[in-house]
Amino acid sequence: ISLYEGAAPGSEEWTHEENEFFSNIFRTEVVTNVVHPTLAVYKPDKANGTSVIVCPGGGFHALSINSEGVDVADWLNEQGITAFVLKYRLVPTGEDGVKDMLQKNSKPEQLKKDMRMILPLAVADGATAIEYVRSHAEELGVKSNRIGIMGFSAGGTIAVALALENSSKTRPDFVAPIYAYLGDMDGLESKDVPKNAPPMFLTAATNDQLGLTPHSVSLYSKWIAAKKPAELHL
Repeated sequence: ISLYEGAAPGSEEWTHEENEFFSNIFRTEVVTNVVHPTLAVYKPDKANGTSVIVCPGGGFHALSINSEGVDVADWLNEQGITAFVLKYRLVPTGEDGVKDMLQKNSKPEQLKKDMRMILPLAVADGATAIEYVRSHAEELGVKSNRIGIMGFSAGGTIAVALALENSSKTRPDFVAPIYAYLGDMDGLESKDVPKNAPPMFLTAATNDQLGLTPHSVSLYSKWIAAKKPAELHL
C-alpha cells in the first residue's frame, strides 16, 4: 500500500531509488533509500481485530526488513494480530547504506545531523500509516480503536514520537518501543507525557552494545510518573 498519492510531502525532489540487499554487516536483509513509503499487509488466519504497524530499525539509514519487520509480522499473525510492515523514508545513501552509516561514526555530529533531518519525515510516515489503517479499518478487517505501533531502535524512535504527539486520527492505541533510540532526537527525551498517552510496552537488553537501555528505563519512569500504563522488560 502506497502511503501517498504521488511524491511524499517534504521529499518531492528526491530521485534516488530504493534498494534491497543482504547486508554482511547486519547479517540480514536490509532496505535502503526509501523514497516512496509503503505498508506491507500481513493477515492472520483468524484475525482478532488488533493490528500493529511494525517499524524496522537501522539508524534511519536502512531498514532491517526481515529480522525487525517480516519476521515480527509473522509472529504477530500467529497471535491473531494483523501486521503492517512500514517502509519509512530514510537518509539518502550510496549503494550500501549500512556501510555509509557506520563510516559516519567517525563524524558523530554528521550522523546525528542526518538522523535529525530525516526524523520529521519518518514520523510523518508513521502517522500517515496509523491514519490510513484507521480510515480503512473495516476493509482491512481490523478495529479502529485497536491499532498499535511497534518499532525497533530507530523505528522505536518513531513509535515514541507518535506516543508523545498525535491527533485523534494519528494517535496509536498502544505503543511498543523496542530498544528505542532517543538521544538528541528533536528533544524527545525532554517532552512531557501527554494526557492522552497510550499504554506502552518496552523491552531492551541490559548489555546493549549501543547503550540504548537507559532510554527505555527513562521512558518507563516517565510513563509511570504520569500514572499511565507501562510495562518494561530488560
